[in-house]
Amino acid sequence: MPQPSRKQSETPADVASVPRRAWLMLALATLGFAVNFWAWALLSPLGPRFKDTLHLSSFQQSLLVAVPVVVGSLGRIPVGALTDRFGGRVMFPVVSAATVPPVLYLGSAGDTSLAALLAGGFFLGIGGTAFAVGVPFVTAWFPPERRGLAIGVFGMGMGGTAISALSTVKLVDAHGTASPFLITAAGLVAYAALAALVLRDAPGRTAVTQRLSHRLADTLRLPVTWQAAALYAVAFGGYVAFSVYLPTYLKNGYGLTQADAADRMAGFVLLAVAMRPVGGWLSDRVGPVRVLATALGAVLVGACVQSLTPDLAPVGTAAFLTMAGALGAGSGAVFALVALLAPADKVGSVTGVVGAAGGLGGFVPPLVMGGLYGVYGSYAVGLLLLGAVATGALVFTGTGVRSALGSRGPASARVPS
Repeated sequence: MPQPSRKQSETPADVASVPRRAWLMLALATLGFAVNFWAWALLSPLGPRFKDTLHLSSFQQSLLVAVPVVVGSLGRIPVGALTDRFGGRVMFPVVSAATVPPVLYLGSAGDTSLAALLAGGFFLGIGGTAFAVGVPFVTAWFPPERRGLAIGVFGMGMGGTAISALSTVKLVDAHGTASPFLITAAGLVAYAALAALVLRDAPGRTAVTQRLSHRLADTLRLPVTWQAAALYAVAFGGYVAFSVYLPTYLKNGYGLTQADAADRMAGFVLLAVAMRPVGGWLSDRVGPVRVLATALGAVLVGACVQSLTPDLAPVGTAAFLTMAGALGAGSGAVFALVALLAPADKVGSVTGVVGAAGGLGGFVPPLVMGGLYGVYGSYAVGLLLLGAVATGALVFTGTGVRSALGSRGPASARVPS
């Protein structure tokens, strides 16, 4: 008799085979990711306000919101390697606690000048490194056929940026500049304590003792590191770029108020967050190549449509939401790819490099968009550049990434590419 396909043979019992404790650890890791990303994104909704009060140029405003992104991105490289060595049980509380001082500084004394904001934003970037802690931590708790979904669920923690977008401006208007920073700091302290008490690394985890420099060198020799990094720079980088720059874009391009622009940015973020586990779940079933190709094609279409600066309702809104959903699903698919191709003892290190590429992918576009708007008074060229980048990533997905998945050994051939 022919053997049933992987998809046909899946039953509720297969899902139940994942230990209940694994789902608890996933929930706690997702919560930690969300709280740290909430802190990481505190400056973005206030960018237009600082521009007015400190008389910043468009480029200076873009630099202000981009600094935490680049620091949080580059910091993922050592933090990912440290997670391979010490585990998420140690690193989640450490990263959360280390993010508290810059949050308190920005809320109390860091908004008096551009230099003070940049200094605070630099150390605020620590919160962005939480991603490199969570991926190896979650991956170790789940079997390969469930990792796409698990990492996608964990990725929903990037919704912390939506919390910031929805609450920061309103809290400042109602209770003063310090209020969102004090509330976020309290959340970070509470989570650090909870993580220290409750988080546990997966059974059988082996601490890596190799020197950090040697480990990073070995990681950079892996093809999957560069393949996933390139794709994540487009998918997650696009999400980060819009999440930090969309309020400015909507204010300049459509004349929206700061609060209205922040609310619409939150809608963009929430859709991207919701689609991230969908992208991981679909990758478990139809393969990450198909998910990535579809997502990148949607980004290309959305960017080209929006480059024409259509009316915000309904065409502009539809274009932005299309890109939001596609970038979220594509981000989930990239780490389904990492879970399939990265060696188990290097998932943290690979995640650090890939996560850094994603964050850096989000650092450049706000600067480019701000610079181009200052020159042309329009964002059209910047959006066309996004479409061109999505096209290149689409071609790479259909060639290099498909080939890498096709060359895997028999043990991993069960998972579609």
